[in-house]
Order: sequence, then C-alpha cells, then structure tokens
Amino acid sequence: MSRGTGVAGGGEQTAVRQTRPPPWRDVRIIRVVAQVVFLVAVFFFLRFLFTTLMTNMRASGLPTGFAFLDQPTGFDIRGADDFRPSQPIRDALLVGYANTIRVAAIGIALATVVGVLLGIARLSTNWLVRKAAAVYVEAIRNTPVLLIIAFMYFAVVLAALPGIADAVNVFGAMILSTRGIWMVWGEATQPLGPFLAVLGVGLAVAVALGVWRTRLWDETGTPHHRVLWGAGALLLIGGVGYVALGAPIEVTLPTREGRLVTGGIELQPTYGALLAGLVIYTASHIAEIVRGSILAVPKGQTEAAQAIALSGFQRMRYVILPQAARIAVPPVASQYLNLTKNSSLAIFVGYVELTRVTFTAIGNANPAPQLVAILALGYLTLSLFISAIANVVNRSLALKAR
Repeated sequence: MSRGTGVAGGGEQTAVRQTRPPPWRDVRIIRVVAQVVFLVAVFFFLRFLFTTLMTNMRASGLPTGFAFLDQPTGFDIRGADDFRPSQPIRDALLVGYANTIRVAAIGIALATVVGVLLGIARLSTNWLVRKAAAVYVEAIRNTPVLLIIAFMYFAVVLAALPGIADAVNVFGAMILSTRGIWMVWGEATQPLGPFLAVLGVGLAVAVALGVWRTRLWDETGTPHHRVLWGAGALLLIGGVGYVALGAPIEVTLPTREGRLVTGGIELQPTYGALLAGLVIYTASHIAEIVRGSILAVPKGQTEAAQAIALSGFQRMRYVILPQAARIAVPPVASQYLNLTKNSSLAIFVGYVELTRVTFTAIGNANPAPQLVAILALGYLTLSLFISAIANVVNRSLALKAR
C-alpha cells in the first residue's frame, strides 16, 4: 500500500510517493511484535516456575491443593479467647488477619494525628517547639522501625511496667502490668442490633444536617457549624435510643484480685509495643510530608488570610491545611501502606497477627507455598483497599472547574 502527496517546487508540482517501510523496519510493527514476544516470554517463565513448583511439591509429598485449610490448627492464639486449637487453619488465618487490621486501622489514625501535629510544629514560630519537633523527626525517621518496636517492647513495656502481682491501678479505670493492660470498656447486655439501627438513623440524620448546613453556607454565608449540628443530632438520637432500649451497653471497669483481672478490655503488651513503634516511626514521615505540603501553599494565601484578620488557628484551619491536604494525600497514603506492611514485624515481639499465624502454621508441617500465597494475598487486599480510599479522598479534594 502507498499514498501520495503533492509538493510545489520550481513552479511545478511533483508527486512524491511515500512507500511504507518493510515490516522488519516498520516501528509500529516492531513495537507490537516486541510486546507480544515479552508477554509470551513472561507466560512461559511463569509456567516454568509453576510446573517446577508442582513437581517439587509432589516429589516432597506435599499437598498441592488447599484442603489442608480444613485441618485442625494445632496451636493456640494468645488474646483470642474464643479460638481453640481444634478449629481449622482458615479460622486461625482469619484471626491473624483481624489482628493485622486492628493494628493497621488504629495505627493509621494515631500516626495521622501525631504526624499532622508534628508537621505544624516544625513550622512553629516558637524556637523550642520548632527545634524539638525537628530533633524528633530527624532522630526517628533515620532509625529502623524494627529497632523502635524492639525498644518499645523490651525497654518500655517489659522494663517499665510491673508484674501482675504489683500491677498499677490508674484511678480504677486502667491496670498496667507486663502481662497486659486493662482499660474501661463497654459490655453488651443484650443484642446490639436495635441499638446499632438507631445509631445508623442518627448517622444518616447527621449527614443530612451537614449537607443542609453546607448548602446554607454556600448560599447565604451563614456559618455552617456542620460538625456541631451533626454531632449534636447523633448524640441526641443515640442517647434517646440508649435510654429507650434499656441501656444495651454497660460500662465495665477492670478489677484485679491477686493475679486475675476481670472486666474492661485487655490490651496485650506486644500489641501496645508494636502499635507504639509503628505510630512513632510513621508519624515522623507524615510530619515531613505535612511540613512540605504547607510550604508548597502559595505565600499569598497566608498574606490574604492575614489581611482579613484571621487568627493563626483560623489561617491554618480554613486556608492552609485544606490546600496542603491536596498535596499531602498521595504521599501520606504511601505511608499508610508502609505502616500496614510493617505490621508484619510483630513477629519479632510475638504479637499474633497474619504473618505470625502463617509461619506458625508452616512450622506445623503445612505447605508453605499455599500459605505464603495466602499471606501475600492478605496484604495485597489491604493495600488495594487503602489505595482505593486514598483515591476517593484525593478526588474529593481536587479542584473542580466551575
């Protein structure tokens, strides 16, 4: 195939015919062929790995399926009072997965709060606050997270807390010891379904009030106070439902008799050390992201806020932080992913999360390839979920053309 174009030159039009190059010199064809060759090579490489794995597992007498997940676990899980060694391995993996989520969710929330405060403190006009925050950030973020977790467990939890016989009672609301930390908690006295439904109604009303107050603010300039309106509605509806349903949740205080503690909720020392180590380490990185994001906001925004007599808190709350958040969300999301994956370091201090359950099951003569694949899939699903949430937040903060 060929195509022709007319070219004027010297008063005469000369038809120049451009012919397509042969296939072995056509860039488009070469690109397509290269991608096909790459995909075929990847397919055969993966096929080779899979075939080799199956051959070696059959030669070693290992099961190649996932039926072993129905076999009894054979070991106990500390902190999971309802779990029994006779339960199948899949139940143990679910308990470990829930513990991983517990560490990641609370760690992300705490690291965000501490990191934002440290990031703001890094730009404080107070010399002592600014330098103290700088020393914290530079010292912590250049220290391996495993070392921080080990320090929190061996030097803080085990060395600073007393044994259970000499446990410290903090105003009757908390008991501290090396065996565990017990705190005041709420215990259900009846099925919580009706009360949760009431709370759901209250939450829907709170959201509706927030939307209404926001629209009113846009149209008239009246201060929205949507948080106060929403929180007030939720507390009012929840309080009425709590009284009407006969107090479905009862507050329990931890009580120690000898070496036995009843009531409240128990926080394992290993969990506390892991959570504190992850929060301290991740917050140092988030602080630097927040500091950089605030500095990236144009200086004119601050000057404009000062010109209309906003206070320092108001400038930060209504002008600086909303704009800095657009810049900070993607890198902060990466720190959330790091915190989630770093939770696997719990295996060092003995907290039973997904990685520890997986390797304990492997040590009990269960097939490693399948369990490692399940372990990787568990962290992959968590990472994808966090990334999806971060993308939604990022899109909601993006500037919209009007």
